Amino acid sequence: MKDRRGFLQTSAIGGAALIVAACHKGAGQQPDEEDEKGGNVTATEDLMREHGVLRRALLVYAESVPKLRADASSVSPDALQRTARLFRTFGEDYHEQKLEEAYIFPAVKNGGGAAAALPDILVTQHNRGREITEYILSVTSGAKLGAANEALAQALVGFVRMYEHHAALEDTIIFPAWKATLNEDQMDEIGDKFEEIEQKQFGQDGYEDAVKQINDIEQALGLSELSQFTAPPPPVNQPQPSEKK
Repeated sequence: MKDRRGFLQTSAIGGAALIVAACHKGAGQQPDEEDEKGGNVTATEDLMREHGVLRRALLVYAESVPKLRADASSVSPDALQRTARLFRTFGEDYHEQKLEEAYIFPAVKNGGGAAAALPDILVTQHNRGREITEYILSVTSGAKLGAANEALAQALVGFVRMYEHHAALEDTIIFPAWKATLNEDQMDEIGDKFEEIEQKQFGQDGYEDAVKQINDIEQALGLSELSQFTAPPPPVNQPQPSEKK
């Protein structure tokens, strides 16, 4: 009887433990965002994703230049206008002004080192970019492009050249230097702050909307198929003629 009573008590305790464990597991079946695949998007990752959208806008500009010079009538003013508006609202008014200039550049300057000399130059380039964006918006506002096709082409070339290097330096120097000024808790806090700014600026997920806009622009211009940008093979080396003796 003692053995039987002990077995029943042990079974009851074990069963209760299993029930508690099962309840605990059930409560955890809805993982929070950190436990989902990929985890949270960090602040630096978010900044670089935003650069991806802007680089796709630069591609639209770069692909439009030879068409402007060959046959301006083949270039859609509306597509360039939409690209410039996207760069203005998502790039200049949000990414540059609300994030980089307000939070990132001051921290990098205060952090010292080689990176501290760059923010002033980057702000100068932001301002020049806004001037060029305003010009693009003005010359593409009509149903057709005007006679200043070469001037527009040159403006696009300068804009693309500036921002290609600009964004690359931010990704490889500025953002790492900024991240080094923050501890893990501060990085989490600034990530939440950036998300709050994005929601306030756009009233929704600004990044997702920007991706949709650039997708639509690329499709309208025939730029959505990635394979068309595959580089051709290098030229075959021709055998050098033997030297005459």
